[in-house]
Amino acid sequence: MAFKHLLVATLPALAVACTGPPVNQNGLNLIKSFESFQPSVYDDGFGNPTIGYGHLCSDSTCSEVPNQPLTEEAASQLLAGDLVTYQDALTNALADPVTLNDNQYGALVSWTYNVGAGNMGNSDLVSRMNGGEDVVIVTHDELPQWNKVNGQVVDGLTRRRQAELDLFDAPATLPALPVPC
Repeated sequence: MAFKHLLVATLPALAVACTGPPVNQNGLNLIKSFESFQPSVYDDGFGNPTIGYGHLCSDSTCSEVPNQPLTEEAASQLLAGDLVTYQDALTNALADPVTLNDNQYGALVSWTYNVGAGNMGNSDLVSRMNGGEDVVIVTHDELPQWNKVNGQVVDGLTRRRQAELDLFDAPATLPALPVPC
C-alpha cells in the first residue's frame, strides 16, 4: 500500500484518451478483501489518511467524503469512483494489441490500485506486454516482484500478488481489453 495512489498526475494530460471498462465482480471482491472496509479515517500504516476501501484522503479528516462514518454501501460507491482513474490508466497504458479477459484485467486493476498508476505505467510489466510478449508469462514474471516496501518483502503484498495471479489465471469468457476509443 505504500505505492498506492501515485496517480495519473505522472501521466501526460493527453494520455487518458480511452475509458477503461469497469472491473468485474471478481476483481472488485479481490480489491475489497485486501483493502478491507474501514468506516472512519485511519492511518494506512504509512502516514496517509485513508477511509472506506483504501480511499486516500486529501487531508487528515477526509473532508471530501461526507457523512462519516461510512456505510459499506457508501464505501463501495467511493471505491467504484476511485477505480475509474486506475481502470482508465491501465487501459491507456496498454497498447491496442494487448488482449485481456475480464479476470486478467481485474487482477491488473487491483495491482494498479495498490501500486499507483504512475508505477504501473512505468513498469516492466507494461513495457513487456506492449512489446508483444505473452501476457501470461509477463504477468507471472513481473507481478510477484511488486511485494516490497523500501526494499523489504511485505507478507501482505506477497499474498495480494498471489491472489492477483490466481485471479489472472482464473477462466473467463468475457473480453476486457482492448476497448474501442
